[in-house]
Amino acid sequence: MKAFFDASGEVLVVTGGAHGIGAALARGYASAGGTSIVLDIAPSTELADVDRVEQYAVDVSDRDAVLAAVDQVVSRHGRVDALVAGAAVQPRTTVADTDPDQWRRTMAVNLDGVVWSCQAVLPHMISRRSGAILVFASGLAHMGRAEAAAYAAGKGALVPFAKSLAAEVAEHRVRVNTVFPGVIDTPQFRAANPSGGEREHWARTTGIGTPDDVVGPLMFLLSDAATMTGSTLTRDRVFPKE
Repeated sequence: MKAFFDASGEVLVVTGGAHGIGAALARGYASAGGTSIVLDIAPSTELADVDRVEQYAVDVSDRDAVLAAVDQVVSRHGRVDALVAGAAVQPRTTVADTDPDQWRRTMAVNLDGVVWSCQAVLPHMISRRSGAILVFASGLAHMGRAEAAAYAAGKGALVPFAKSLAAEVAEHRVRVNTVFPGVIDTPQFRAANPSGGEREHWARTTGIGTPDDVVGPLMFLLSDAATMTGSTLTRDRVFPKE
């Protein structure tokens, strides 16, 4: 990413960044000269020795913990330039079998966690009159899927949330955009699609990308080149590699 983007001296907070797209972005941002702060429920060994990547054990559904972690980041680095809200859980269960605790946990992470993360970084961005926030949505918010109602509902709520937040903070020079990353081979994708037949379906219809495939578009949206807010970037299909 260094050849295209320069994040020197800047600080990114990425939730759910211990694995998958978040981890790939953390590495990409760091390789472009920035500092990546990963907030996840458990640290990742794959990021343990990566330069300019720091990990904090945080459950994003815990508002106080998120606020405290971001305050610690600002105390240490003096700034937060960007937030990527990617933390999510994806239980497989029918609506009939979804119990209240499971429903509340899904919304607490996938929806509330985004709100708390935004609340944590916004005062620091607004005071500097600069910042970029990316919210991860999902194609399932449009298509739906059996045994994914809670996940789809939470992700669907994020699109109007992000557009509303973008309208609120535009005057402060803070940009808020939504990303539909497409079908990506992550631990969460494999857990939600455990059978070979399910994965073959996605490979045939959209293609299955890698986490690194998403880093470039995300780096663009985090950069000053992305002069837009309240917008949605959608990766519908995987561009074939030679």
